[in-house]
Order: sequence, then C-alpha cells, then structure tokens
Amino acid sequence: MCNREEFQSRLGSNIRRIRLDKELTVEQLGLESGVGYSQVSRIELGKRNPTAYTLFILSNTLEVNPDEFFKIK
Repeated sequence: MCNREEFQSRLGSNIRRIRLDKELTVEQLGLESGVGYSQVSRIELGKRNPTAYTLFILSNTLEVNPDEFFKIK
C-alpha cells in the first residue's frame, strides 16, 4: 500500500507515459479532452488529485481503459 503522494505520482506517471506513447503534448491532450493543459501537467507531476470524471475524460481522449492509469509498472 502506498501513501497519497506516491499514489498521485504513480497515477501521473502512467498518464504521462500513455500520452507520450500516443505522441501528444500536454497542450494537445488538454485541448482534445477539454481539461486545461495546466491541470493535465499538475496531474502528471503528481501535484493534483483528479476526480474520477477527469480520469474518465482523459482515458476517453487517450483511447485507453481507465484501469491503465492505475497499473504498477
């Protein structure tokens, strides 16, 4: 079990990895998802705890199942 900071960091790292695999910039993901790019950046850095709905929107935009965000790599 990890603490909140570790969880947010792992979540953000997974979102960043997926975004980079899709060859999108933070700005592009923000524009395509409707989530502000600064918010996307803070999520990826583990500085923001996104809502379930935000994760849903990002997963739809990235065309992945939301469970991909929670995998331990």
